[in-house]
Formats: sequence, structure tokens, C-alpha cells
Amino acid sequence: MDTSYPREDYLPVPSHKREPSPTVLISSPPRDHLIWSIFNTIYMNFCCLGFVALAFSVKARDRKVAGDVEAARRFSSKARCYNALATAGSVVLPLLLAALVITGVIHLSKLAQESVGFFTYQFSGSDDEDK
Repeated sequence: MDTSYPREDYLPVPSHKREPSPTVLISSPPRDHLIWSIFNTIYMNFCCLGFVALAFSVKARDRKVAGDVEAARRFSSKARCYNALATAGSVVLPLLLAALVITGVIHLSKLAQESVGFFTYQFSGSDDEDK
């Protein structure tokens, strides 16, 4: 007889889980990002990405009105991507250009200060060195 470990027969514990009730998930209609697209088209049309975003936004709105929610979601997603690219390009490129101009001006000013000594060199008027 094995007495090293007390053995007990465990009965399975009944679970107290409730079955999930059938719920209807009402998803919100997809956003068409039309205002953002118009803004990118008019004010910040970087590489015509704002116009492309506007086209996808109009397609998304048309599909939403027609009742094709899945196609509206696809077009809405594309419009959002193109709007993000247009906004990022329109914000990042001018900042990059401004940074390059500022660093160029700083570099040229340092170069001009260093070269002032070269251009203000005066030749001696006496010929004592030649003798």
C-alpha cells in the first residue's frame, strides 16, 4: 500500500459560465474623410496626393450611400492613407527645406568669418624685405 501521498478522487467542478447571449453588433458607418481630402487638395496638394484622396473619399461616400459598407470601408481606408501621406509630405518637406536653408546660412556665415582675414591681408609698403 502506497501511503507516501494521500490520494483523493477529485470530482470535476461544474463551471458556472453563462452561455453568451446572441448580440447584434452594430458597427458604425465608415468615415469618408471628405473634409480632410478637400483640405489636402486645396491647401497642401503634395504630388497630387490630395486629389487622389479626394477621389477615394467621394467613392467611399458613394458606396456608403449605396449601402455597400465593405467597399466603403476599403475606399475610406485608401483615402485615409493618401490623406496621411499628403499631410506628412506637406509638413515634412517644408520643414526639411527650412532646416537645410538654416544650416546652409550658418555654414556660409562661418565660412565668411574665416575668410575675412584672407581678404583683409595688407601688403607691406616698405621694400626692406627685398634688400
